[in-house]
Amino acid sequence: MSDDLPEEFDLIVVGTGFTESCIAAAASRIGKTVLHIDANEYYGDAWSSFNLEAFNCLLEQPNFTLRNGSYIWHGPESKEENEEMEIVSWTRETLLEKSRRFSLDLSPRVAYSDGELVKLLIKSNICRYAEFRAVDHVCILSNDELVSVPCSRSDVFNTKMLTMVEKRMLMKFLTACNDYKEEDELSFRGRTFLEYLQAQRVTDKIGTCVMQAIAMCDANTSFEVGMQRTNRFLGSLGRYGNTPFLFPMYGSGELPQCFCRLCAVFGGVYCLKRSLDGITQAEQSNELLVSSAGKTLRAKQVVCAPAQLPASLARHYGELKPHISRGLFIAASPLGNEELNKGGGGVILLRLLAEEGAREACLLQLAHYSGTCPEGLYIFHLTTPAISEDPSADLAAFTAQLFQANAPQILYSAYFTLTAQTIPKTSTAMPICCTAAPTYELDYDAAIANARDIFDKLYGEAEEFLPRAPDPEEIVVEGEDPSALREHSLPEDLRAQLQQMDIAE
Repeated sequence: MSDDLPEEFDLIVVGTGFTESCIAAAASRIGKTVLHIDANEYYGDAWSSFNLEAFNCLLEQPNFTLRNGSYIWHGPESKEENEEMEIVSWTRETLLEKSRRFSLDLSPRVAYSDGELVKLLIKSNICRYAEFRAVDHVCILSNDELVSVPCSRSDVFNTKMLTMVEKRMLMKFLTACNDYKEEDELSFRGRTFLEYLQAQRVTDKIGTCVMQAIAMCDANTSFEVGMQRTNRFLGSLGRYGNTPFLFPMYGSGELPQCFCRLCAVFGGVYCLKRSLDGITQAEQSNELLVSSAGKTLRAKQVVCAPAQLPASLARHYGELKPHISRGLFIAASPLGNEELNKGGGGVILLRLLAEEGAREACLLQLAHYSGTCPEGLYIFHLTTPAISEDPSADLAAFTAQLFQANAPQILYSAYFTLTAQTIPKTSTAMPICCTAAPTYELDYDAAIANARDIFDKLYGEAEEFLPRAPDPEEIVVEGEDPSALREHSLPEDLRAQLQQMDIAE
């Protein structure tokens, strides 16, 4: 493989995470020669998805981005044991038999329907590689019960959680937020969003819905930020579904691969299981000499995920620290009532608070309609900022809230830590650009902003970041007749008539 690789590239990208893949695709799209490598044997790095067996192997053999992994099987081990215990039809044996039907995310996310990710996918035409499902419910916990927050006008007037007076009050409040202009409400500048809610005299129930599920903020969030988040929520409503959120079909790990596909279409070269061994500056030029798999490659620019840096460069960074604590659960029954899980359920989003709002976590419940698990099973993804090296302890306050009442039948549970480290500014000692680790956020805004920033540093703001890629039928290969391409796009019966006309002539 080493001998077949070209020796010179405009850009070498190390790591196939979401941010690195965005940069590789953007560079390839503007005509740069790109080599994209990854020390792992799979795409996506910390943004990847795995089948059940592969996920267990990953937890048993931690790498540079994942550590503190553990998993436990709950319930019977085999079908015979299950018959004796008379529990459910799912056992460890039957789960592993359907291992390939699972797609388990390391960094699960949703996307605002009018957010940066969706805009970028449409603008670049990468959307043709991706498929999404609208999130079915945005929920809160009320008296230990999972309750769907009304998003649309019809939801508001159909919900049973609000009185008629509260329904009118909520509609009035959301309409005021939707019509909000920056010059309005000058008296709240510098104050908190909670103070604004209190001034509107909304009830505690409405305040909880707005703070936890719509604005997704806490008691210290500023008025400006809270209003911005509320408007982002309202601006994404009704575009692709009843809620403002979308979830990638087959898991969030599909998205880095979408950008990798575009990079490959425009000439990008890919090599997995290939690490960056070393990098030096060429003496008589600005080129970088990159050592990889026993071969020296020349590149004008190098972008790297910090965790995949060779030891000689990693010393310029701080040590890897716990960044995000993750819990993943497979269950034979869902959270919430039948109303929330009609037809077997879909995708449910829930934001949880602990320690009087000082800490928060995000829960995603996925059913088989998301393409991430077999029918009859449910996946719960639980995520919170890490505060220790023990992800189970970090998430204990949230799992207690979820599973203390009407607990689902858990078949499998796993915990792990995603790491991150300090990224220094590019210097003569570090002649490369490093990306940031996945952050704790719902959407992909921070990752896209990181990719744009690095792309601008490499090529200047004059170069467009991911311009629209043509559809296959729009591409005319040199020497081909465009009219022939149009003919091939005709229905079969019309093409047959044209062929008969040619024969007759």
